[in-house]
Amino acid sequence: MSKFVRSSKYRHVFGTPNKKENCYDNVKVTRSAWDSNKVKVNPKFVSIIWEAGGGGSVAVIPLDTQGKMKPDLPQITGHKGPVLDTDFNPFNDNLMATASEDAYVKIWQIPDGGLTAHMNDPAQTLQGHRRKVGTADFNPVANNILATSSTDFQLKLWDIEKGNELFNIGHHSDIIQSVAWNYDGSLLATASKDKKIRVFDPRSNTVAQEAEGHQGVKGSRVIWLGRNNRIFSSGFGKTSERQYMILDHTDLANPLASTNVDNASGLLMPFFDADTNVLFLAGKGDGNIRYYEITEEKDYIYFLSEFKSNVPQVGMGWMPKRGCDVSTCEIARLYKAIGTMVEPISFQVPRKSDMFQDDLFPDTFGGEPSLTADEWASGQNAEPKLVSLAPGFQAPARVAQEFTPVKQVVEDGPKNENELRAEYEKLKNRVSYLEAELVKKDARIKELEAK
Repeated sequence: MSKFVRSSKYRHVFGTPNKKENCYDNVKVTRSAWDSNKVKVNPKFVSIIWEAGGGGSVAVIPLDTQGKMKPDLPQITGHKGPVLDTDFNPFNDNLMATASEDAYVKIWQIPDGGLTAHMNDPAQTLQGHRRKVGTADFNPVANNILATSSTDFQLKLWDIEKGNELFNIGHHSDIIQSVAWNYDGSLLATASKDKKIRVFDPRSNTVAQEAEGHQGVKGSRVIWLGRNNRIFSSGFGKTSERQYMILDHTDLANPLASTNVDNASGLLMPFFDADTNVLFLAGKGDGNIRYYEITEEKDYIYFLSEFKSNVPQVGMGWMPKRGCDVSTCEIARLYKAIGTMVEPISFQVPRKSDMFQDDLFPDTFGGEPSLTADEWASGQNAEPKLVSLAPGFQAPARVAQEFTPVKQVVEDGPKNENELRAEYEKLKNRVSYLEAELVKKDARIKELEAK
């Protein structure tokens, strides 16, 4: 082992949990066994998948509404089954997608200031999956492009404004556990229960790369490591040890780095900051958050430090950089779901100067699309639009009214007893007709055989 400590400006990053009055208390984070982060955050809202007795609920709380939540907190209640995943539109902070066990994906317009009553009428409903939908992920470059995956083994790409299914990728042989867009939104990586990691070009519906991933029976995750198009995956080995790998997306079969972390049982949730190249690794079921620096050097990943807590997390949310406080050198903020509370944890780099630290805060993703949905679907690529976080930066105002969807007609089936009886009679008559047609065809076949 080297006696020299590797130099890094992020070696002394420290995490600070917020006081209870600055947390989101008296919440009911879902206890669903489905593996998701359960919490999503943007500069306006924090969304929490709610533990509901029937159907599916999501609480969407304004970021500055902290402290103890009221028992009658308004929620999104428009799903017939439990909600399994959510994602905010990166270009419109008031738009959120929800994926549910009822096989629907729904888009919601959240009013500025948050919900004032339960919301059950979505702005858009995406119908096409045949079984429960487990992931929802917006494209980081093209406006209104959403990727969803289901236990029907399908990965679908949608234009949420038109309500159209653009592409359907059916190359999986088992449940898709994780989906991630690359830096410019041109490729998708997936981790599946069949223990394989795949890279797709979604617009040509081709598998660019496929290789064996983590060999443990538990879940795995994939994310992209910024501009270099490398992939980070976390999962479990054959003997159930937690591990991670760094992969070249053009050669998944030969990992650039692979390390066993520990023998804990909870999944590792990775979050990557493409501006600082710092990776955060939070373990479900424990209170630790490890952070690493990703480099171009041969080992590719270097351990920095660890945030420790004796309170285990059941989920975690990641604040986009434009929502962090640059005046305190806050390079990241994670939102830790505990069960009845969501606790913000601020990660800061200690600096003596009060001046803007441009080495810690290079130009970052600004929340403006580089392509329209039609441009992306036609094959165009573009880099994300970046902005400076120097003093004076103000995020452009984006309101929910900018989203004007073409609502699709959704066939939900019979809605009451009379409709159910009518549908039953209709199907019974249809079955009788088809049975009669089969008898006729059998008779015709026998006649032909007799000749």
